[in-house]
Amino acid sequence: MDNPIRGATAATRRAAAQFLPALAARPARDTLAAGLGGFVAIGILGLFATAADMVLIVPPFGASCVLLFSAPQSPFAQPQNVIGGHVLSAGVGLLAMFLLGPTYAAMAVGVGLAIVVMRLTGTVHPPAGANPILVILGHASWWYLAAPVAIGAAALVGIAVAYHRLFTGEQYPRPG
Repeated sequence: MDNPIRGATAATRRAAAQFLPALAARPARDTLAAGLGGFVAIGILGLFATAADMVLIVPPFGASCVLLFSAPQSPFAQPQNVIGGHVLSAGVGLLAMFLLGPTYAAMAVGVGLAIVVMRLTGTVHPPAGANPILVILGHASWWYLAAPVAIGAAALVGIAVAYHRLFTGEQYPRPG
């Protein structure tokens, strides 16, 4: 059988050799619970969005679910990071679009500045880095900050808190 990482660099092969056994060692129950958490969270947001006749889901929320349900103890998955990261980066994207128009330059400035703002405020949330691009591609208005971003991100965090308390036994958010 061919080695799937045969063409990779030595550093990549070493990283994969460390990562793959750790991934395989994860209990199937935890893996299924993480996937179910993402399903439940996006499903609930979809139900709320339909009932309220408003958009509450943006693509970066799928990546947020990966952190919230697979790595809830990660600093990047904490409520202030999820909500703050999404709101700040979307706001930066809107500002970049307002100043530079819906251009690739605005996307570049928006992503770069969003990283700086999230780091300075201690709200780094990697999925939120996509928000400036999404804002500019969609020509979003300032209302976009409220819905879907702020309401949707806060709802995701609330769903994650309830899900972990009810189903996984994992303490989320992490203490202290």
